[in-house]
Amino acid sequence: MPSIRLRLLRWLIGPILLLNLAGGALTYLLAWMPAQIAFDQALSDAAGALGARLAERDGHWQIDLPRQAEQVLRNDQTDAVFFAVRDGVGSGTNAGAAALLAGDADFPAPPAAHVGGGGKGALPAYDTLMRGEAVRAVALRPASGGPVITVAKTLRKRGQVRAAIVRVLLLLEAAFTLASVGLIWFSVTNGLAPLNRMRADLNARAGDDLSPIVAERVPFELGPVVLAFNGLLDRVSDGARAQHDFLANVAHQLRTPLAGLKTQLEWLAQRHSAPDTAQSVRLMLSSTERMIRQTNQLLALARAEPSHFEKTRLEPVALASLVEDAIQHFVEQAALKHIDLGFDLAPTTVQGDRFLLRDLIDNLIDNAVRYTPAQGTVTVSCRPLDGGGMLAVEDSGPGIAPAKRDQVFSRYVRLDDKTHGSGLGLAIVRDIALAHGASITLDAGAQGRGARFEVRFPA
Repeated sequence: MPSIRLRLLRWLIGPILLLNLAGGALTYLLAWMPAQIAFDQALSDAAGALGARLAERDGHWQIDLPRQAEQVLRNDQTDAVFFAVRDGVGSGTNAGAAALLAGDADFPAPPAAHVGGGGKGALPAYDTLMRGEAVRAVALRPASGGPVITVAKTLRKRGQVRAAIVRVLLLLEAAFTLASVGLIWFSVTNGLAPLNRMRADLNARAGDDLSPIVAERVPFELGPVVLAFNGLLDRVSDGARAQHDFLANVAHQLRTPLAGLKTQLEWLAQRHSAPDTAQSVRLMLSSTERMIRQTNQLLALARAEPSHFEKTRLEPVALASLVEDAIQHFVEQAALKHIDLGFDLAPTTVQGDRFLLRDLIDNLIDNAVRYTPAQGTVTVSCRPLDGGGMLAVEDSGPGIAPAKRDQVFSRYVRLDDKTHGSGLGLAIVRDIALAHGASITLDAGAQGRGARFEVRFPA
């Protein structure tokens, strides 16, 4: 579908341009017609001036036109002026022919329909040719049966005036068009600003932010859209809440029977030494331990959901003590791979939830031990930083390529198929960090080897 902006611009700019063209044509006519009338009136005045010099003597018409008067009549710096005064009464062999009393002998005779009388107002003008050039002419018969006076001028000055009108009009039309388009564009952009603000607000939201849009901040026309969108957000929020509760309940309900199953398998392993039975029990025990780990991760994931985290659960937590307790559970696992598991802890206090921070630490250490090859090193450190605290887990493993470092914090993403895991550990770490307002970064370890996860808690 085309954008609302383009539809508005098309429906506004198109008619405005058409009206502008129509207004330009009307303006041209209103400017040119008076100029045309003024030019024709000047020809009529010249013909009237010549008619005033006519006189009838002894039945013949004569004209008193000194050379100086003719020069004044013909004086025009732009146009050529032509005139002819002809008497319609001849004599002898020229009976019925028009005798030239003054002017240009080659001036063509005017059409009978364009010969005006001596009344008031402009004479009817007409277009003709004189010496191969277009001219505008008038014809006057001052008295009934008297001579016919014709006066004409070339169209050079008229062309100059018309060109000047067109130039000015084009400039005005261009300026008006640009101003109109700019005003329409500004108005449409300003009118659509609330939509852009709403889009920016929605794009700035986190993926788990399902809070409703404030309806008071949008125009009246967007009210129904906001109400419908808020209804959709409510339904999505209810679905997410139900999914979260289901996940937490299932994980919680599975923990007890799985713990009992592990205990029974350990009991069987101690009492059955037959090779086949012992191997089966070990496989079942290994599968049960993986199920317990994944169940615990699902429960941690449900608890770490930022949208369900309550800030009232935050309290001062000694980060170094949490690390000391957590690291003891990985000593045996690290020893099996001959990994040097060490720590560098400084007294550090942060605001957090003790259980969630323990999950964060466990997942970071477990991830480092799992992916570090035998004879490697894993170092856990914490220290105060900028009024808050910093927790870092660094290993000498294969490391993570810079292009893939953002992917490891997504759920169910595993970059190594050779290592068992659910792909939830680092997603849990990210969610817990977000819930605490902390930032997490992933870089290469010392000397560009391995990986270093660093979590910075705010003051």
